[in-house]
Amino acid sequence: MIISVYDGNIQYEGFGIGLAGVQGLGVGADWGRVLPGGRSLSHRHDETEMFVIVQGRGELVVDGVRRPVSPGTLALFEPFETHVLENTGDTDLVFLTQYWRDADRALVSARSADRLSLGRRPVFVCSPPPTPNGDLHLGHLSGPYLGADAYVRFQRMRGVEAWHITGSDDHQSYVQAAARAENRDPEGTAAHYSAEIADTLALMDIRVDQYTVPHRDESYRTGLREYFSRLVGSGAVAPREGQALFDAETGEYLYEVDVSGACPTCAGPTGGNMCERCGEPNTVTDLTGPVSARSAAEPRLGTVTRYSLPLHEFPGTVVDHHRHGRVPARLRELAARVFARPSLDLPVSHPASWGLAPAERHEATEGQVIWAWVELSYGFLRGIQTLGGRLGRNWRAAEPDQDWKIVHFLGFDNGFYHSVLAPVLYKAAFPGWQPDIDYHVNEFYLLEGAKFSTSRGHAVWGKEILGPDSVDAVRYFLSSTRPEGEQTNFSTAAYEALVRDTLVGTWQTWLDGLGERLGGRYEGRAPDAGNWTPEHSAFLGLLGGRLSALTAALSPDGFSLRRAAAELNGLVEDAVRFSRQESPLAATEWSDDNRTVIALELAAARLLAHGAAPLMPRFAARLGKALGLGIPAHWPGTVELLPPGTQVDLAGQVFFTPRAAESDPASPARP
Repeated sequence: MIISVYDGNIQYEGFGIGLAGVQGLGVGADWGRVLPGGRSLSHRHDETEMFVIVQGRGELVVDGVRRPVSPGTLALFEPFETHVLENTGDTDLVFLTQYWRDADRALVSARSADRLSLGRRPVFVCSPPPTPNGDLHLGHLSGPYLGADAYVRFQRMRGVEAWHITGSDDHQSYVQAAARAENRDPEGTAAHYSAEIADTLALMDIRVDQYTVPHRDESYRTGLREYFSRLVGSGAVAPREGQALFDAETGEYLYEVDVSGACPTCAGPTGGNMCERCGEPNTVTDLTGPVSARSAAEPRLGTVTRYSLPLHEFPGTVVDHHRHGRVPARLRELAARVFARPSLDLPVSHPASWGLAPAERHEATEGQVIWAWVELSYGFLRGIQTLGGRLGRNWRAAEPDQDWKIVHFLGFDNGFYHSVLAPVLYKAAFPGWQPDIDYHVNEFYLLEGAKFSTSRGHAVWGKEILGPDSVDAVRYFLSSTRPEGEQTNFSTAAYEALVRDTLVGTWQTWLDGLGERLGGRYEGRAPDAGNWTPEHSAFLGLLGGRLSALTAALSPDGFSLRRAAAELNGLVEDAVRFSRQESPLAATEWSDDNRTVIALELAAARLLAHGAAPLMPRFAARLGKALGLGIPAHWPGTVELLPPGTQVDLAGQVFFTPRAAESDPASPARP
């Protein structure tokens, strides 16, 4: 017999709480203690773990969902479930934990659709608000916007309440620069390009549920100032004198668009305040060889008092935040580099005539505006509030809810602002809120091997290539070449070849041929399956594998449009091979076997219609209707045959057209 009694003696610290080992049980075991007001660090692991609460009261947070616990509560955590234990009482919270490895159980959990489900929480999928200093090209569209749209479409098919939130980044310094170049005011520039951007997103069939336009909304400006006042009230943000650069001829304060030089970290060319190459911020005074955009004179060094944030004081806040959600290694490594600096006093207000001034009146900061990248963190919360107002939900930017699940899609060049700066600002403004945020980051998308460049005219604009006949082909090509984990490339020749050889030459040819065979042998109606050969059952299993892989590619943990696109094409290639392999039986007495072949090919087409819906919504809708199913609205849990007798209209359908035959772009009616 083994008896272990908790006596209050703590042997070591682990996961932010006190632990005392229990030996001899055959599995790992500890007594755990969480002090009043304390909490364990968020973590996940491959072991199965069990908690038994023996003293105190608190809350368990498992994958973002909160549950009360008290003496007698037993909780079992499957492998990879994120869990936190919080002590909400005024006495120690004591529990026994046991944990053990089970390889089979870990693999089941890794593949579990239930574990990967976001459940009943509201899910806000945020893409960066585009800067309205120009329209969107394929480099923009390939990353956050297509990713966020496909993510939301998939989640809605799974029954999740998910919404896509973005807007117009009106107060960026780049808007003022564009206004100067075009000889108009910033408000007019922002309004013009914001409308153009919204139109391009619609042409791309990117459904945005909340598109926030700050300059149209006085209450937005009030809310932003209140948010900034919270930051000042927390003590984290305060006026501080520091060095700055000024134009030597005009005396203008230089930041962001108005200054450039060599990055102090990677030595690559960079604009003011952020290096797109290495992702690290700069203070402009640390640039090598700074150049002013306002005159040819070498910038001069001076001092100015600005509201600033001593970012170096908050590494623990960021590390704790990164334990909670999905944070790619690329972003965690960026944070580690930033916090390796001995200090980083980050200005969060700047002398400028374009933007919103803080509500605080401080003589030394008169004429300054709230930095647009601070505004970014507020803008997402404001978007949630505005969306909630339309839906009848009491969501408030000033009171973010612990139940919210936020998912950010972003380019790596925005990684610092989203995954390092914003969590620190949220902690300062809302100390009781632990935001649960997943991050999906992409790298740069190249055009013919070089960066997209509007100044050099090296770009393919959305409106140049998007139309009702091309949008799904563009979405599929961008998905299949999306810059996930590495830079990838758009090539006009490769795009045209994919449309010609893959979408038309393979997908459409197979579907048309299937329709012809169905019409010639079964009067256009789905046959019932007949005799099943080993090859038939093997193909059904193959389709099941494609469904599992496609589900994993679109689920939160492993989201990858490149893998999803590859699985869709693999599904079609499997069906083509199967059809060719079984074709010798078509004209023989083996009619029962042949009925099964056709039924299985229709099952593959049905799976293609559902599986393509997040990536290619128009194609999926047309294919679903041609199969007699209607527009696919639910994600399949298994591979299903078409009901026998279903009228099918596949023959002669034109799902894709080669680029030369495409119609002129027009405003699309969404499926």
